[in-house]
Amino acid sequence: QVQLVESGGGLVQAGGSLRLSCAASGSIFSIKTMAWYRQAPGNQRAFVADITGGGFTDYADSVKGRFTISRDNAKNTVFLQMNSLKPEDTAVYYCNTQPPTYDYWGQGTQVTVSS
Repeated sequence: QVQLVESGGGLVQAGGSLRLSCAASGSIFSIKTMAWYRQAPGNQRAFVADITGGGFTDYADSVKGRFTISRDNAKNTVFLQMNSLKPEDTAVYYCNTQPPTYDYWGQGTQVTVSS
């Protein structure tokens, strides 16, 4: 049974930075493409960034140049470094596989960016 636990969210002023972490249980982590998604109030969950097992990355246009996804396969952890945060980045952030696996959705971590 795979569990994904997100952490690192919080309240930050516009222009600030946060680093999110997603700790995964299960030996499949290192071969899976992992991704971050986010859901703002009233919106559907949306793709933010992903990273393959080999380290290739992709980003949503809205975060390119500001967010960086990385992973530590030895520690079964994926990270999202978020810089130059904007109020529109406010959302609950989740990690999952890419494409997402229904059973892997966790509680997410809240990111709130004040203007």
